[in-house]
Order: sequence, then C-alpha cells, then structure tokens
Amino acid sequence: MSKFHLHLVSDATGETVTAVARAALVQFEQAEPIEHLWTLVRTRGQLMRVVERIAEFPGLVMFTMVDHVLRELLIEECRRRQIVSVSVLDPVLAALATYLGAESSERPGGQHTLNAEYFQRIDAMQYCMSHDDGQNIEHLNEADVVLVGVSRTSKTPTCIYLANRGIKSGNVPIVPKLPLPPVLECLDGPMVVGLTASPERLVQIRRNRLLSLKADAETDYVDMVAVQEETASARRLFARHGWPVIDVTRRSIEETAAAVMTLLARRRGEGD
Repeated sequence: MSKFHLHLVSDATGETVTAVARAALVQFEQAEPIEHLWTLVRTRGQLMRVVERIAEFPGLVMFTMVDHVLRELLIEECRRRQIVSVSVLDPVLAALATYLGAESSERPGGQHTLNAEYFQRIDAMQYCMSHDDGQNIEHLNEADVVLVGVSRTSKTPTCIYLANRGIKSGNVPIVPKLPLPPVLECLDGPMVVGLTASPERLVQIRRNRLLSLKADAETDYVDMVAVQEETASARRLFARHGWPVIDVTRRSIEETAAAVMTLLARRRGEGD
C-alpha cells in the first residue's frame, strides 16, 4: 500500500474537490491517501497559512478555487515549493466559457445557493426519512419513486442518494409470509422499482449484519434455501405487477441510483 499526503483545498465546503479526488482514487487500489481538507479559503492570508501547512506535509494538492487571483497564487506557491497542484475545475470552466461564450461568475460555493433546487432536495430528504422501510405508506402516492425489495438490497441508502438529487423516494420491504401493504399495488403516481440481489450475496451481507449485532446467525434470514425462495418470490411479484427490476448484486449505491434515475427519465419522456 502506497501512502501519500493529499491536500484538498477549496474556497467553499470542499464537497466537489473531495468527490472528484475519491472518484479518481478508486482507480488506484494500492494508494492510501492521508487526506488534509482545507475549506473556505477565500483570502490571501488564509491561503498562505494553508500553503505553510502543505509545505510541512508535501504531497499532491487538488483544489477548487474560482477566484483567479487566489488560484494563480496557490499554483505559484506550490510550484515554488516543487509541490504538484491540480485545479479540478479549470478544464470544465474553460470548456464552458468557450462553448457559452461567457466568463464564469467566480462565485465560491455557487452550487449551494438557496434556490428552488436546493429546497427541492431538502423536501426530498425529509420525505425519504419519513417514508423509509414502509413508514407512512398512506402518503406513498406523493413519491416520485418507490423501491421494493427483500432485506439488505440497499433500499434505504439508494433512497437517500436519490433524495440528494431532489427525487422523492420511499421504500417498502418484502417480508416473508407477510402481505405487502395494499396501497402499494394501486399506486398511480410513483414509479415502483424492484430491487433484487443474488441469494449468495444476500446471505453474506445478512450474516455480517447479524454478527455485527451479535445476534443469532442461524436463522431462516441467512438460510440459503430460504433466501433463494425469498428472492424468487420477490421476482415473481415484480413480474406480476410489471415493475422494472434492478439487480444490485454488483452495483454500488451510486450505480443503483443512476439506474433508477435513468428509468425515471424514460418514464417522464426525458430520455427519448
């Protein structure tokens, strides 16, 4: 494992540069970064203090700074100290400026402006939390998406990810020997999506879950034959209602959510 210092510098919350860095790092399995996050760096004095700390632990510097004066200052100070620095937004901003024939506003953290989209995300998150795991099903028709699946098919984390994209989502678990809530079978607003996974993967995840809770690990919950029947029954249910199905066995939460958003866009006619 190769350890190195990774400095993430931002004039806002640091979410963008952190997301870009981590997305890139997954391609380098042997790399183990020691992250240093420097946020809300908006003055020359603040920047110089950060540069001094970077010099104490030299490594790669990745940054998102829209103020061109501070950006150039950071690049120059890193160059002077022979430290590699990368602006993760510059290529995108340059391409947009060329394509649109306009200059960027150089407004730090502009993506966090309290606009209608921001409040839509907050509303979606509140809806997600109050409609998790079959709660408040009487208001399920207000959702954009309803995820249905057996235990440990990533329903809740997928809903949270969708909420961060402004999509109202609820989820309903399929519990062996228990009927689904009747309201689920007569929804006319939301898109219902079935989530499934291979029995082998489910048994592995469930067993690890039980061990973490120090619970009995010898139940039908982790019995291979029982889980195979559980997943087969769920697939029959999805087919009977014509619900689209996503197999999450080898998907990350982000990939599952992306698949749901693609289905939703097609349903709304946005993907044609």
